[in-house]
Amino acid sequence: MGCPLSVAGVENISVITAISHPLRRRIIDRLLLHGPTQVGTFARVLDAQVGSISHHLRMLQKAGVIEQTDAPDGDRRASWWRLARRSFTWSAADFESPADALLAREAERANVRHQLDRLSQWYRTSPTSDLEGFNTDSLAWATQEELNDLHRRLNTMLDDWRSSIDREDRQERMPVYFFAHGFPTKV
Repeated sequence: MGCPLSVAGVENISVITAISHPLRRRIIDRLLLHGPTQVGTFARVLDAQVGSISHHLRMLQKAGVIEQTDAPDGDRRASWWRLARRSFTWSAADFESPADALLAREAERANVRHQLDRLSQWYRTSPTSDLEGFNTDSLAWATQEELNDLHRRLNTMLDDWRSSIDREDRQERMPVYFFAHGFPTKV
């Protein structure tokens, strides 16, 4: 998917477990695309009860992922939320505790399932769509540090790309999902 709860570049396990829940992931995705959102809107668009949404918002807040914010119209009667951070990075190898490493591995699996579910959904609908996606892959020789550098470069490139989009130009935009994996393999 930097953190005030991370230590020496290692993501705190509470953040990892908080963002790995499917409904919380949908809340984060909604905030990434639409910005600050009111509790009632989450409940409506995510087809969930307000009480359930409030519980999951508190879990994300406790982990430092989201924070309450003022309503755009100044109305203090409604509860509005925004992201406190936009990216999350971890590896099960970051954790000395076997219990935390197990949680991190399960979160990695959940993340891959989420990514593959989105990809499968795209391939089910793409034959009837005029819109196009893309796929790319590559194979190269690299050290662990070079692979880490690729990861940093991709995150920087994606941040630059997102910030280059002028959302005030009145062009119609659609949500776009991108994911890539880089990992050691056998040839």
